Amino acid sequence: MRRTKASQPLKSKIEVPWDTTGVINNADSQVTIPLDQISLPPTQPRRYFDSEALKQLTESIKQHGILQPLLVRPLDGEKHELVAGERRYRAALSIGLKVVPVVIRELDDNAAFKFALIENLLREDLNPVEETEGILQLLSLKLGRSVEEIPPLLYRLQRLQNKASTVTHNVMGAHESEGDEPTHNVMGGVESESTNNVIGLDESDIELSTHNVMGETETDDSALNQEPAVNPDLKIVEGVFDGLGLMTWASFVKNRLPLLNLPEDILDALREGSLEYTKAKAIAQIPKLNERVEFLEQAIANNWSLSEIRQRISEKKAAVSTENTESNDYKERFTAATTKLRKSRIWSDPKKRKQIEKLLAQLETLTNVE
Repeated sequence: MRRTKASQPLKSKIEVPWDTTGVINNADSQVTIPLDQISLPPTQPRRYFDSEALKQLTESIKQHGILQPLLVRPLDGEKHELVAGERRYRAALSIGLKVVPVVIRELDDNAAFKFALIENLLREDLNPVEETEGILQLLSLKLGRSVEEIPPLLYRLQRLQNKASTVTHNVMGAHESEGDEPTHNVMGGVESESTNNVIGLDESDIELSTHNVMGETETDDSALNQEPAVNPDLKIVEGVFDGLGLMTWASFVKNRLPLLNLPEDILDALREGSLEYTKAKAIAQIPKLNERVEFLEQAIANNWSLSEIRQRISEKKAAVSTENTESNDYKERFTAATTKLRKSRIWSDPKKRKQIEKLLAQLETLTNVE
C-alpha cells in the first residue's frame, strides 16, 4: 500500500519521538556516536526489507549522509540499542560509516518496542502483512492484551457496533411511528366516544390523567436522548487508528484481518513484497498446495496482471470441472447399464451370456492393472 506524504512520519497525529525539529541542547538533542556501539534488539517488529528501496537509501546516504537520526536507548557502558531506523542502520553498515547521528532516549522494553512499531507502521514501503501484524501488536500494547486476543476483540466490537446501529435505527423508526399513532387514536377516541363519558370525569381525574401521560412522555424522551455508554476498549482502538491515519478500525477489521487467514506460502510472498495483496487473494483460491505454489511462482516470474491471474484460475477451474463431469458421466452410464442388465432377459440367451462373460473378464483385467 503506497501512502501519500500526509501519512509520512512527521505528518502523523502520533508523537514521533525521533523528530528532533526545533529541539536544541536537551536530552533529546541529536548527537553522534560510533556505529559499532549500536546493536539490534533481540525482537524486531520488521522482518523483510525491500532490497531495491534499501539500495536507493544507501545511495542517498552516500551522497547526503543520514538526514534523519536513529533513535537509540542506552545499555550498559557505552553500548546503545537501536529502537527505530533499522534501514538507515543497515545502509550505514553496508557503506562502512564509522559514526551516525542519533537521538538517545531512556526507554523501557515496552516503550522501545512501541516506538519501533510506530516507526515501521508509518513507513511508505511496509508490506500489508507486516503492517497488519504491526497494528495488532500496537493494539496489544495499548490494550494490555496478548496479540492473539486482539482479532476476536475487534470482531466483538464490530458486532456490538452493528447491533447498536440496528437498535438505534429500530428505536427511531418506532418512535416516529408511535408519534403518529397516539394522535390518530386520541382524536379518533374523542370523535367516537360519547360526550357524556368525557363530562363524567371530574377535574381531579383529568389532572391525574394528564400528569401520567406527561410523565410517560418525559421518561420516554429522556431514555431516547440518553447517550450510550462508550466501550473503553473501543475508545482505545479508535484512538490508535486515528493516530496512525492509515485507515479506520472498521476498514481494518473488514479488509485486513482476513488477510492473516491466507495460506502461509501466500503470506510469505506478501511479506517479501513480491506479490500485491489483490493478486495474493486471487491465487489463494487455488486449494491444492502444489498447484498453488507452482502457479504463484509463475505469476511472480512472469509478472502476471490481476486480470491475467483471474483468467488463468478461471480456465483451470473450468478444465477441472469438465474432467469431473466426464468422469461422472462414465460412472452414471456404467451404473445405468448394470441396472438394465440385471432386469434384462438377456441371461436366458446363451450367446449373449457368453458376450457378457467376455466383457466382465475385460473389466476385471482393467481393474487388476490398477
